[in-house]
Amino acid sequence: MQSELEFGWFLPTSGDTEAFGEGADTIPSSMEAFEETTLAAEQAGFSYLLVPVQTLCWEAWVTSAMIVGRSQSIRPLVAARPGYIQPTLLAKMISTFDQLSGGRLCINLIAGASEKEARADGVHLSKQERYILMDETVELLKRLWTEPKPVTFEGEMVQCEGARCVPRCLQEPHPPFYLGGGSEQAAEISAKHSHVHLFWGDRPERIAEQIGALRERAAQHGRENELGFGMRLQIVVRDTEEEAWAAANRLIEGASDNWRDMIGKLWSSSEANRRMKELSEVEDYRLGPHLWTGLTTVRPGAGVAVVGNPQQVADTLREFVDAGCHSFCLSGYPHAREAERFGRDVMPLLVPSSAG
Repeated sequence: MQSELEFGWFLPTSGDTEAFGEGADTIPSSMEAFEETTLAAEQAGFSYLLVPVQTLCWEAWVTSAMIVGRSQSIRPLVAARPGYIQPTLLAKMISTFDQLSGGRLCINLIAGASEKEARADGVHLSKQERYILMDETVELLKRLWTEPKPVTFEGEMVQCEGARCVPRCLQEPHPPFYLGGGSEQAAEISAKHSHVHLFWGDRPERIAEQIGALRERAAQHGRENELGFGMRLQIVVRDTEEEAWAAANRLIEGASDNWRDMIGKLWSSSEANRRMKELSEVEDYRLGPHLWTGLTTVRPGAGVAVVGNPQQVADTLREFVDAGCHSFCLSGYPHAREAERFGRDVMPLLVPSSAG
C-alpha cells in the first residue's frame, strides 16, 4: 500500500477567478494562463496536475501535451472516458504520450456524472453501461500494454481480434490509474484497477470508514497492497485564520440567488454530487473547525475546502493522512497564486524535506 505523501494541483481550463458570481473578475483560458498555473504548481512541489474534462473546459489531451512541453517534471492527470475514444486507440495514445513525455502521465478514470452532458457529446450509454465499458476498457488496456502477443478480447461491450499496441508504455507496467466517485460501481472499479481512489471532501471519520470498506473490496481482487487513497479538496490558506475565513467568504459573497440557482441546475445525480449537496446544508457551511462547504453553493463538483492558517491547514490534512490517505489533489483561487502559497507555507509542514 502506498504511504509516501503526494500532492496534485488543478488546471482551470474553463477560466480562473478570484470570486464567483455575476461581474466577478475572471482570468480567461489561454496558453499563458495554463502555463502560469502549471509552472507555479511545479515550482511549489506538486507532482501532478488534474486536467478537467467538463463541457466548458478546453480539450484535456491537447492541453496536457502543451503543458508537458512547457514544464519540466509535473505530470498531467488526464481523463480516459468510456465511449469517447476507441479502446485500442486510447491504449496507443496513452503509451505514446507516456514515451514522448518521459513517463509524465497519470490516467483519470471518469465514467461521467451527467447523462445530459454525455448525450450532448454523442455518448448514449447509461451510467451503468459506461462503468461496464470502463471496466472492460481498462482490462484491455492493461493486456495491450503487458502481453507479448496480439490480444483478442471478447467482452460485453468491447471486442477486438489480434490487437497490438506500439509503443509500449515507458512507466512499468503502465501509468497509474486514479478514480474519484462515490457509487458502488466506482468502488468496484477502484478495487480492481485503481492505484489511487480519490474521495471528495468529507469528515475524516467518514473517509476512514470508506477506506476500510474499499480495502476489503480490493482484497477480494488480490490488490490489498496496491490500492491507495487520496482526497480532492479546495484550499484557502492565509497567514492568519481571520484572513483565511475572510478570503473564503469573499469567494462566494458576490453570488446572487440567480447564480446559485443556475449552479444548482448543473449538479448531476451522481452519488458524489448528492453527498456534496447534503454537506452544503450544514450550519454555516462548517463540517469541522477548518472544513468548509461554502464553495458547493457557487460551483458544481468537489467543493469542500480546508480553510485556515498554514498550521491549521496542515493539521487538517494530517487528519486525512491518519484516516489512510496519502494523495491530495488540491485547488484554490486563483490557482497560480494559491499553489504558490500552499507550496511555500503548508507543504514544508507536511513534507519537511521541501522546506526552503
